[in-house]
Amino acid sequence: MSPFESPPHNAAAPPAPRVMCLANQKGGVGKTTTAINLGTALAAIGEPVLLIDLDPQGNASTGLGIDRADRKLTSFDVLLGDATLAEAVCETAVPGFHLVPASMDLLGVEVELSDNERRIHRLADALADYQATSMADSAVSRFSYIFIDCPPSLNMLTLNAMVAAQSVLVPLQCEFFALEGLSQLLSTIEQVKGSLNPALDIQGIVLTMFDARNNLSSQVDADVRSHFDGLVYDTVIPRNVRVSEAPSFGKPALLYDHKCSGSLAYMQLAGELVRRERARQAA
Repeated sequence: MSPFESPPHNAAAPPAPRVMCLANQKGGVGKTTTAINLGTALAAIGEPVLLIDLDPQGNASTGLGIDRADRKLTSFDVLLGDATLAEAVCETAVPGFHLVPASMDLLGVEVELSDNERRIHRLADALADYQATSMADSAVSRFSYIFIDCPPSLNMLTLNAMVAAQSVLVPLQCEFFALEGLSQLLSTIEQVKGSLNPALDIQGIVLTMFDARNNLSSQVDADVRSHFDGLVYDTVIPRNVRVSEAPSFGKPALLYDHKCSGSLAYMQLAGELVRRERARQAA
């Protein structure tokens, strides 16, 4: 049975969503794949999710089956103030999982906002407006989690995401240069925390594309855990063909093949994330 046939209703959803950006300055680490499939897994267990696609490539939007021709309002329109976040939100094929799609127009956002004094606060402002609207209007969807999928670089889009977010979720590929890239990212997060968003923290590190047949994957796993004890999730996302195939069909892996090892890992990761968030709230 598909996990989406009867998603449980979460009557105790928190009024204020937890806002997380998924970031890594290195491309090809499974960042967008994690955003899509973790969001899907959370929706499957009754935690409504909004994913804001802030990458000009728009891979998260494509991977959720939103054709480019159907992206009437995008995150670009929201950043420019031509649309509210509520107006740009669209449904996906996953019950409880909504999306603000992206377009190539995002490539020009730095030029468009170059004279705007709040250019790196545009997304934070839009989220604040959305929260106020959702509290006043029951017809506006409320979410337990809001994910922001960042581009694989440090630019104004990534800064907007980190200023708007409460925490950063870091997907990390199990490869040779993983620790070097991670150190650079953590340094960036500390700089943003020190000057732009004091509340920003690191939600966790997710190891992706783990290959049990490769000794290097196991070595990277051990190294990352020894350097960043407590930050790394127990759940490891395996390298999986079905997960790689799913975006070409415009589906999350959990809809494409919910029994494959990758889908099962993302379901496990969702449970671990919820437990970690509940522990944080209780502390």
